Amino acid sequence: MTTIEAFLGRLDAVFDSARPAAVAISGGVDSMTLAFVAHLRLGADLTMFHAASAAVPVSATERVRDYAARHGWNLRVIDAGEFADERYLANPSNRCFFCKSNLYGALSSLSKAQLFSGTNTDDLGDWRPGLKAAEANSVRHPFVEAGMSKADVRAMAAAHGLNDLAELASAPCLSSRIETALRIEPQVLRAVDQVEMLVRRELSPDTVRCRVRQTGIVVELDETTLSRLSDADRVELARKIADAFDGPPPIHFQAYVRGSAFLREQSA
Repeated sequence: MTTIEAFLGRLDAVFDSARPAAVAISGGVDSMTLAFVAHLRLGADLTMFHAASAAVPVSATERVRDYAARHGWNLRVIDAGEFADERYLANPSNRCFFCKSNLYGALSSLSKAQLFSGTNTDDLGDWRPGLKAAEANSVRHPFVEAGMSKADVRAMAAAHGLNDLAELASAPCLSSRIETALRIEPQVLRAVDQVEMLVRRELSPDTVRCRVRQTGIVVELDETTLSRLSDADRVELARKIADAFDGPPPIHFQAYVRGSAFLREQSA
């Protein structure tokens, strides 16, 4: 038995213990892979929920809809209502708790099925206030129960021929780009998404994050891409970024460091 087969056996045991079930899909590799393998086991006993909002990249929502159409998923696209929650909009360091509380609360009102999330074992060591909201709402994490890391999830996606998911870059929600205590504004999130799509088209970076800080806009790129960016490229790109934000805020380019947003929040 291969490692992937062993993991599938553990996942199937989780799925079988929770009929009917529902998966909260963000559009990222974890929740999408979970939805795919859960659907193979549960079929009509599974519902997919995707909360579309300004905090979700347009590409993520398109990916969810595309997979649902191709694989026959029972998909429901909803508004989780977080933009009506002043606690979320105020953007405290535990913003994710309020976001996920709204999401899981909305899903609980729509379905009595056991709710699954795509959390994996790597997530357990990070600053994840959303996990507290999941616990409060009895959400289960099949990848955690099966002992699967992020690398294991990517390997499972590849084993099922889902290479677009296996190679998909990690991309936390767009609200994570806004510095703590700066208010969450839908139009700013849309600008962030627009800038990241622009940079991907023009530079094809391994990683890009457009962060909104009190000091201006910071575009973080992987070291290789950043090193290729000439002074002239920076000037032209900064002009286009300023257009996206409908004004000329200070714009900086710097190297991406995983967890940099968390470190800034903790030092604030």
